[in-house]
Amino acid sequence: MFKSSISPANFKSYTSNCSKNLGANLVFNDNLVVLGIETSCDDTAAAVVRSDGEILSQVVSSQAELLARYGGVAPKMAEEAHSQVIDQVVQDALDKANLTEADLSAVAVTIGPGLSLCLRVGVQKARKIAAIYQLPIVGVHHMEAHTLVARLCDRDLQFPFMALLISGGHNLLVLARDLGHYLQLGTTIDDAIGEAYDKSAKWLGLDLRRSGGPAIEELARQGDAQSVKFSVPMKQHKDCNFSYAGLKTQVKLAIESKNIDAGIPFSSASIEDQCLRADIAASFQRVAVLHLEERCERAIQWALEIEPSIKHLVVSGGVASNQYVRARLHEVVARNSLQLVCPPPSLCTDNGVMIAWTGIENIRLGRFDPPPPVIEPEDCQLDLRPRWPLGEEYARGRSVARSVRTARIHPSLTALTQASECQS
Repeated sequence: MFKSSISPANFKSYTSNCSKNLGANLVFNDNLVVLGIETSCDDTAAAVVRSDGEILSQVVSSQAELLARYGGVAPKMAEEAHSQVIDQVVQDALDKANLTEADLSAVAVTIGPGLSLCLRVGVQKARKIAAIYQLPIVGVHHMEAHTLVARLCDRDLQFPFMALLISGGHNLLVLARDLGHYLQLGTTIDDAIGEAYDKSAKWLGLDLRRSGGPAIEELARQGDAQSVKFSVPMKQHKDCNFSYAGLKTQVKLAIESKNIDAGIPFSSASIEDQCLRADIAASFQRVAVLHLEERCERAIQWALEIEPSIKHLVVSGGVASNQYVRARLHEVVARNSLQLVCPPPSLCTDNGVMIAWTGIENIRLGRFDPPPPVIEPEDCQLDLRPRWPLGEEYARGRSVARSVRTARIHPSLTALTQASECQS
């Protein structure tokens, strides 16, 4: 078995020296082995990653059946599903890595953003392991993890860089200036693109067990993307924010206008009906991704004005697995003389690898908490951050309208990082 040469007792001095002598851009070989746990939404995931970049194990337990049954994420059902499998998922990750908890250097776990009921399951498991084995623990920002996993996949990726994070709950355009320092150029003011994919797939009667995105992408290949004239969202707004609520409504109206019975599964529909659904899927996807392109193009221009040394655009999150999305964004970066960095599909969707790697990056700079007490009081308040912005907003061109869903409960990760650095 692999055993870390850095004991938790020596962690503080080791990582303090790292933060003084090594920059956040430097990827180096050492002997940290970190367990990452992710339960922010509808997948229970764990992975063990070594700090030289080797992925020792990766395990994901999907809630696809629940998604299909309820037509989306049902928080209480998702929490119960996480609780039922979390012990086995973590044990499988350790077994596949041929390790035990005693071989770990630290535990990293998602603390936000996400569904509080689901986050709690992962955090409780992580704290239990860290307490019993006296391991340092790192609370990870889910969206930062989607951003940083690209640095595991591409060792040439250095700060600063641009990132487009696209998933079921989030659309974010950020300028990653350094580890923990992010400038938010655009965000979702209502629904994210992944939500629009999922709802459109449901209304078109597609099989949601593989989620709406892949289902729409596959059906769209059979349709005419110009057949339905959907309007591109927010054409009049000269900012980098996203809105997919209106496009969702357009899709629903198109389905109704063509007399498509949403209650009939696609597989049971007539050939003519299937063709109509394929046309709607293709037209929806074209406009949904065109909205991404336009916002991304403007954000790149803004970012280059702020940080002219930018060379890369990272595209991550569940929707980044979509090959049509990747192809269109490749053209955007080519026009701006940038390089596109997309993690492999297995690392775009929610996973434990990205959590473990983000933990490693933070540990190197001394950003971690000591082991929790073995016995915690029953009224112990866990640090859960369901609504947790990644960075501060860039005010230029911003829409005045703000969604209630973006109301802040916690200061942004960037604000907390800056405050911590000032104190030290």
